[in-house]
Amino acid sequence: MPKETETMSGSSKRKKKSQIILDQKRCKGCALCILFCPKEVLAQNEAGKIYVQNQDACTLCLNCEIYCPDFAITVKELEEEQ
Repeated sequence: MPKETETMSGSSKRKKKSQIILDQKRCKGCALCILFCPKEVLAQNEAGKIYVQNQDACTLCLNCEIYCPDFAITVKELEEEQ
């Protein structure tokens, strides 16, 4: 699910879209991504798997991708819109 984040660059406002991709086959449910996410974008279901609960809150900090020990998360920055 793509989302948009507004950023300031000089005097123009640009919207960035991102997408969080979870590889459920690699995810062991350790929840480190949840712990390091400052905006509670990710959550864990009853089966212990991670899912995106609030894509719009993502700030593109990449903490979830960086701290995932199983490389099960990829955050993609999509095309910018002006």
